[in-house]
Amino acid sequence: MQRRTRIRLALAGAAALSALPVTAQAADTTATSAAGVAADTVWVVVAACFVLFMQAGFAMLEVGFVRMKNVGTVMAKIVVNLSISSIVYWICGFAFAFGAATGFTNSLIGVTGFAPSFHPGSVMDLPALSASTAPAAAKLFFEFVFCAVSLAIVWGTMLERTKFIVYILFAIPFAGFIYPLISHWLFGGGWLMTTLGAQDFAGSTVVHLTGATAGFAGLLLLGPRVGKYSRDKKPNAIPGHSMPLAQLGVIILWFGWFGFNPGSTLNATNLHFADVVITTNLAAAAGAIAAMVTIYRVQKALDVGMIGNGAIAALVAITAPSGYVQPWAAIIIGGVAGVIVVFGVLAIDKWLDDPIGALSAHGLAGIWGTLSCGLFTDPELATFNGVGQGGLVYTGSFKQLGAQAAAVGASFLTVFGLSYGLFWVIKKTVGLRVNDREEIEGLDISEHGMWGYPEQFMPVPGGAYIHPDAVAESSRHPVAVGGAAVEGGGT
Repeated sequence: MQRRTRIRLALAGAAALSALPVTAQAADTTATSAAGVAADTVWVVVAACFVLFMQAGFAMLEVGFVRMKNVGTVMAKIVVNLSISSIVYWICGFAFAFGAATGFTNSLIGVTGFAPSFHPGSVMDLPALSASTAPAAAKLFFEFVFCAVSLAIVWGTMLERTKFIVYILFAIPFAGFIYPLISHWLFGGGWLMTTLGAQDFAGSTVVHLTGATAGFAGLLLLGPRVGKYSRDKKPNAIPGHSMPLAQLGVIILWFGWFGFNPGSTLNATNLHFADVVITTNLAAAAGAIAAMVTIYRVQKALDVGMIGNGAIAALVAITAPSGYVQPWAAIIIGGVAGVIVVFGVLAIDKWLDDPIGALSAHGLAGIWGTLSCGLFTDPELATFNGVGQGGLVYTGSFKQLGAQAAAVGASFLTVFGLSYGLFWVIKKTVGLRVNDREEIEGLDISEHGMWGYPEQFMPVPGGAYIHPDAVAESSRHPVAVGGAAVEGGGT
């Protein structure tokens, strides 16, 4: 009896021991899965914070390229637009961009997930983002900051003469519908992405071309700044007040792009984001150098602003192909963008008043970056990302280049049409621009009641003494640009 009991106990012990590895293995798998989710979540949120910080970069870039009398309104615009887009994108933008839909509707726009509520680890029906294990709240935040960047780009073309109310009135439909529509087509499983196989890893078209196109539409209706063009239609230089601030903006944007492009993997565990860091950085460096060489050959001067724009244009260009190309191609893409932005700024300035060169740095460079996927996409990376195929250099086929061109054309025409219509309505109702006197005095004082640099314009207690008669006398003299009294601007 005792022997049988010992045998039974031994068998039971063996069975228990044999079950231990299975239990441990299951626990290890669960722990690994949880660690992967945590890693993806942390990376997506941190990358989104990088992109959010790009708002500071846009603020410094624009402040540096405008005159002292308009710096305050730039800062107010940045904060207000960020706030408006935050709320509007949560209400409907994210749903239109990434919400689930079926059939033909899914090709055009998302239809679920409006004003979502969240709990820890909550999951939404987001088919286009299902490859990432990060929770829905992290994905929404990451996609929102992209929308905010695109909205910030719109206003670079319209600085120093736009009514502040215009920023508010346009921001709502842009963040709520225009940007999400293009985002769905190329990021959210829409027709350009799934039917044509168009590639846009992080937004050369979705973010940058969309913002620049909307800005182009507004600029056409807005007109140039007072004094920008003389009677013979030649452009006058209106220099910004601080190149150090402008270049600080460039560096901040360069830094933020390491969330913009690598973060678009929405995944930390497959380690692809590290590859994207390298392509992004190499392109930016090549763009700055190419712009420096190009502007020197054209003007025999090392234009500081143009060098910075070269870096920005290269970053814009590498945004679409950053997850699809090898480092050698990134250098070519960035270098070409640096050349494009120089000639683009010089050519556009003859006809359109774009104070910071946004049409070139974000528009032309965005087009080049999107098309470059059709040239340089590595077939293995196309397979890895699950969109499109290899570029012309690898495959000898123009198919991917055609898909990229279609994405550019469809996005430009759609955004331009919608934006032009909205700006036209705003112009006919509340008006787009301040009057000439308000523009000459500066938007800081006319729109906000205070200068960004008050000591430059008014006596300040404890500051340098300015005799009231001197202030009064200076106000009687006409404002001059390039040695000539300014002429009236548009309406």
